[in-house]
This record gives sequence, structure tokens and C-alpha cells, in this order.
Amino acid sequence: MPLNFTAIDFETANSSPASACSVGLVKVRAGKVVDRASWFIRPPLGHDAFLEWNTRIHGIVASDVLHAKSWEQQYPDLVAFAEGDVLVAHNARFDMGVIAGGCSATGIDIAEHHSMCSLQVARKTYTLDSYRLPMAAMAAGFEGFQHHDAAADAEACAAIVVHAAGHHGADTVEALGAATRVTIAPVRARVEKPRTAGQPRLSNRPMIFAD
Repeated sequence: MPLNFTAIDFETANSSPASACSVGLVKVRAGKVVDRASWFIRPPLGHDAFLEWNTRIHGIVASDVLHAKSWEQQYPDLVAFAEGDVLVAHNARFDMGVIAGGCSATGIDIAEHHSMCSLQVARKTYTLDSYRLPMAAMAAGFEGFQHHDAAADAEACAAIVVHAAGHHGADTVEALGAATRVTIAPVRARVEKPRTAGQPRLSNRPMIFAD
């Protein structure tokens, strides 16, 4: 089996996992990027407040997503693009939480996904002072991209996994997971739905982005 996967990155409007406002997707087949996609997302009502801190990070404001597809409208496009691939993300717990949160908040079923964390892969592959996405990507020979642009971040994530697979002599994501002892985990639906009555209880404290 060749090195096939889809790298994914979300940006969010606020601290709610249901507040995705953009997504970037990069498809890898046999270790090569063969397709890319990205789009804005209109967060569901009650999760659509754009906090200043988030906007300072990614530059997206409410007017950018005004005419974008909602989560329930665009999620099938995401699923179709991935074609059942393992979803790879830098700090995958965050990005898979966005998928679960968006589906829970809008009352739609989550598709069957499995994920791998490129942050964990990088920790088992490189010796760096920081494993944030720009530094890990630089170690993989991918640099000069616009960090916190979802499309660029997804491509950087893909570059890390492809480079790490070569470093470990792994020809599949499963083999890479085994070589680095990084689990390929199923993405679970949220047991409890996020708050939907009025605005969610959002934190005004600075968010820590592991990527």
C-alpha cells in the first residue's frame, strides 16, 4: 500500500470547537501531493462570534464567511475530498475536535474518520527546540508558508508526514505510525452537544495554539 492520506487544518472563530471558519485540505497519493482544496465555513448560530484574539491569529472576520456554506452544507464536501483517508493534522486532537464539534452542534452524523497527529510524528522524528508547525515543517524542508492560513498549514503538515515517512523507511501511514509509535485513532462523536442557546460560553483568554 502506498503512502496515501489527507492533511487537514481548521481555523476557528472562537474557543468553541464548533466554530470552524475555514478549512484546508491536501490529498497525498504515493507520497506526492495530487490535490488541494480550501474554503471558508460559516459557523453555526451560537458559535459564530469572532473573537479578536482568533482574528489576530488567522485574519478572518465575520464578513469573510457571511456567504460561505454552513458546516452541515460543506461537511459532505470534506468527506468526499478525503475519500476515506486517514486525516493527518498538526495537533490532531484540536482538528478532530472541530469535526466532532461541528457535527454535534448541527445535529448531523459524523462520518467514519481515523486520524494521525503530525505533531506527535515530528516529536518522534526530529530533535527541535520547538515542534510548532513552522519549525517542524522547516525540519522537513518546507518553509516560507503563511502560518495559520488553513490551506498552507495543511500543505506543511503533509510535507512533515511525507518527509518523516522517508526518514523512517515507512511506505504507508500505518507503517509510519508503527515506526514512531503514534496511534492512528478513530474520530469519536461528541457525547454531549455544545451549548446552542444564545452565544456559547467563550473564553476571552489568549488561546494556546500547539501548531
